Amino acid sequence: MSKAKKVWLLSFVFLVSLTVLAACGGGKNAEQPTPNQEQPGTENTGGTTEQGTTENISGSITVAGSTAMQPLVEKVAQMFMEKHPQVQITVQGGGSGTGLSQVAQGAIDVGNSDVFAEEKLKPEETKDLVDHKVAVVAMAAVAHPDVGVDNLTKQQLIDIFTGKITNWKDVGGKDQKITLVNRPASSGTRATFKKYALDGAEEASGIEEDSSGTVRQIISSTPGAIGYLAFSYLDGSVKALKIDGVEPTEANVVTNDYKVWAYQHMYTKGEPTGAVKAFLDYMMSDEVQSGPVVEGGYIPISKMKVERDAQGNVTQK
Repeated sequence: MSKAKKVWLLSFVFLVSLTVLAACGGGKNAEQPTPNQEQPGTENTGGTTEQGTTENISGSITVAGSTAMQPLVEKVAQMFMEKHPQVQITVQGGGSGTGLSQVAQGAIDVGNSDVFAEEKLKPEETKDLVDHKVAVVAMAAVAHPDVGVDNLTKQQLIDIFTGKITNWKDVGGKDQKITLVNRPASSGTRATFKKYALDGAEEASGIEEDSSGTVRQIISSTPGAIGYLAFSYLDGSVKALKIDGVEPTEANVVTNDYKVWAYQHMYTKGEPTGAVKAFLDYMMSDEVQSGPVVEGGYIPISKMKVERDAQGNVTQK
């Protein structure tokens, strides 16, 4: 092959190569992807991914039981419904026994109780119940502010509630008749107070009222009255009494130095699902435990330095 032909062949190959490169976009002016064009191996962040969407929760939930728990559950229910407008939650009182029996029968979704189900129901009624402990509540013996007493021994407290002591002067107070304000048999507050403040002694008859708010009103407006309320209902209108010199405070409850306390239980029949599960999970969230639980006078379970079982056995955490 002559030298001229070699030069012509090399030039032809070079021109063909340039044409192929331009067609493949390898040139400097090749078409660039548009800003929103998804490229292989990259994530499209222009919209909400499936993982980032909010679960659409809907349905109705009926809750009933402990009146000591009622302010807390009502507050949290309202917060939950604001976050999930398609959920409707109805919160009722009636006492722990009522809440436990109704949830065991399947009449309601959640039964609120100040006591373990084993303390109120028969074994066959508790077998399907699932316990969700959401907080701790403590109860104080409370009296009209003018009785002239701020401390009672446990024995004096027992003697007052069993009717053996009927005048405040017998325990160092005013010469004034003692008026008992009791709770009905279905009340978890009554069961807790009877077990841990009265050592199981049976209360004498007196004014009987289920609602904690009404109990507070009666005691605050009745000279010589005494009863008991959850810490969450103490507002200065009644006098909270020390027992054996131990003040009813959170600091004394978490160590079990003050022993009149109970878990706040929310029982379901079987493991909860759907909106009920979401609501109970929300009850245990930091938002609720450090918000309404503390603000309402309840104690977050995480603060307790002891644990107690249905038989009353206490162990250190």
